[in-house]
Amino acid sequence: MFDVIIAGAGPTGVMLAAELRLHGVGVVVLDKEPEPTKVVRGLGLHARSLEVLGQRGIVDRFLAVGKQHPVGGFFAGIAKPQPDRLDTTHPYVLAIPQTTTERLLTERALELGTDIRRNRALVGLTQDDHAVTAELSDGTTLRARYLVGCDGGRSAVRKLLGIGFPGEPARKEWVLGEVRVTTPHDELMASVMELHKTRHGFGAIPLGDGVYRVGAPALDVAEDRTVPPTLDELKDAVRAVAGTDYGVHSPRWLSRFGDATRLADRYREGRVLLAGDAAHVHPPLGGQGLNLGIQDAVNLGWKLAGTLAGWAPPDLLDTYEAERRPVAADVLDNTRAQVLLTTHEPGPRAVRRLLAELMEFEEVNRFLLEKVMATAIRYDFGGDHHLVGRRLPDLPLKTGRVHDHLHTARGVLLDQTGRLSVAGWADRVDHVVEVSEELDVPAVLLRPDGHVAWVGDDQRDLLDHLPRWFGPA
Repeated sequence: MFDVIIAGAGPTGVMLAAELRLHGVGVVVLDKEPEPTKVVRGLGLHARSLEVLGQRGIVDRFLAVGKQHPVGGFFAGIAKPQPDRLDTTHPYVLAIPQTTTERLLTERALELGTDIRRNRALVGLTQDDHAVTAELSDGTTLRARYLVGCDGGRSAVRKLLGIGFPGEPARKEWVLGEVRVTTPHDELMASVMELHKTRHGFGAIPLGDGVYRVGAPALDVAEDRTVPPTLDELKDAVRAVAGTDYGVHSPRWLSRFGDATRLADRYREGRVLLAGDAAHVHPPLGGQGLNLGIQDAVNLGWKLAGTLAGWAPPDLLDTYEAERRPVAADVLDNTRAQVLLTTHEPGPRAVRRLLAELMEFEEVNRFLLEKVMATAIRYDFGGDHHLVGRRLPDLPLKTGRVHDHLHTARGVLLDQTGRLSVAGWADRVDHVVEVSEELDVPAVLLRPDGHVAWVGDDQRDLLDHLPRWFGPA
């Protein structure tokens, strides 16, 4: 019997597998597809995702193959300068195809000993007080203490559990693909830039070697969105916007996506949990979906590992939904707003013009961009200190940086006094006596996901907070 079965080998699933393996959890990842998808749905990693990859010591792998772009303009495509001094060591969006992100995360999961089994669709599941039994498409069964559905917006796990997925169906649709064009590059780019002044949701991005990622609003919403569009559909959609199809031809792949917006009623049913698109879907504006799923995995991994190891407080696993579902709801709301701001009706256009004026104020611009970057998230841990519940940036220390101490996904007491102790929790929490000129508090207790659980210098107060996140001594 495994400790955890993960359904879905996309970025969320393999990130969760790696997080669990850091704690020695026995994991098997199942995926219904025989090989990874070649369709590039996501194109970037935002600051918070880069931070969590840095917390695990692997961000350099992504930086080496991505390209850094200013994050300004990522809210509804409203072009404004990037605010100064963003509170992160990654004040940019890293352009990197989702297929590359998935490959790098998969390599990491395999390095840590994850068992990945493809061409294995989950077709049924049952659970009891001790374990979950997964029925697979090949007629076999697997049993594990927990199962996590990371199997996308059409999640079989969510449907088998009967968890509601309320929201709005797709009312708009876009078609896209990686194609070649006959129009010369300079002419194509000049045309696209001119159209961007008045039209949104259309674009052509050069990928190199004469290939472009071309997308445009579809003329209709498909009855069955699982069926890829044809090349003629892409041509018709581009022609409706640009008056020409630019001679698109020789597609590597074609796909469609819509603006369906849904949030699961709950993230847990007994020993089964949901993460990533299985728990939430929304339009791709701002490029937040992939990032949201990776961050779900980092929140869930250590809590599930602690539950399996037996040291977690009884309610620790429930804090996953309590913390991450409101974050997803906020992303759904900001993407709903962005969709309206990219339409061409007079009312939304007027609101867009007004918001563009407001974004001249740096505070407004920063507020909206930090939503997209996910750096402004604050979980409700109680207490009044402004750091508690927030993630701690990768501050410089006298030796190294803060995130250097989170590579093993354990808790960290960063102690600038040298007088505190985590005796009794040393198997779960590392005591780091270090100094940072940029940290204006005596000590902070960090959870494995980098969020601040406690601030202070009183040992008795620390002893009151350690059990909440790391169980009894």
